[in-house]
Amino acid sequence: MVGMDSQEYSYYRRGLSVTLTGMVVNILLIVLKIWGGYVAHSHALLADGVHSISDLATDVVVLAGLKIGRSVEDERHPFGHGRIETLASMIVGVALVGAGLYIAWSATQIIIAGTSGHPTYIAIVIAVLSVVSKECLYQYTKYVGKKLNSPALLSNAWHHRSDALSSIAVIVGVAAAQIRPDWGILDCWAAIVVAVMIVHVGGTFIISSVSEFIDTAPEPDVVKRIVECATEVDGVRNVHDLRARTSGGKVFVELHVEVDGEISVRHGHSIAKAVEKCLITEINHLSKATIHVDPIETEDAR
Repeated sequence: MVGMDSQEYSYYRRGLSVTLTGMVVNILLIVLKIWGGYVAHSHALLADGVHSISDLATDVVVLAGLKIGRSVEDERHPFGHGRIETLASMIVGVALVGAGLYIAWSATQIIIAGTSGHPTYIAIVIAVLSVVSKECLYQYTKYVGKKLNSPALLSNAWHHRSDALSSIAVIVGVAAAQIRPDWGILDCWAAIVVAVMIVHVGGTFIISSVSEFIDTAPEPDVVKRIVECATEVDGVRNVHDLRARTSGGKVFVELHVEVDGEISVRHGHSIAKAVEKCLITEINHLSKATIHVDPIETEDAR
């Protein structure tokens, strides 16, 4: 594909496959849930159908993020397009928060009005189908997302699981109503509990995305390993001015290494390449490492 190297195109194809699978499943579930919500008189199932609509919308966002975010660097984007994928992850997070708040608001209005219905067993059948299919999608998408280190796919995986959790709430509420008709209100309370969980997951992805946008450094253990890797290279006396950030699940590193000031330029360059090779080998998902060589005086030169 134009704008992608062979590896990134392979990543895109895998991400495309899992996301399209999710889109097909979401379309089927939207139709079933909304139809079943009206037929089975289940407010929670109707709200769950709305949640599935948000799933479908974020699938489209993830596809766009994967296609553009995996494109190679160009003149206007020398650091690549990884932030597009980060943006896609943030949009998914916002959609999760929005879906959770809507479900909670809808259920609360029904509780206040005291208009809970008496959902039928049809809602349970549809909800069970939703739980099974969405949990399978969660596991599949999470697996591919980890393989590709894609924040957009990982956040979308949790979107699938949040849908499964919403359907569990439907099962609990409808099952309670089947046992005792006056327990139908539990259909709404269960939806509120799950809505809180959905908002929490969405907020986590928003915070993670914001951290990337403001160039937050990787985890301390990653930074520590970068320093260790550089100082282990023969000829490196010290390391300073280390700067590292993440973008689209990839790590970008810039650091200065101090070497003997009396060595040749060629030798200094070979040391820098050795440091770069070490970082590529040791640091997971490293995209680019810029190594600056600084001379230090030896005792003989002083």
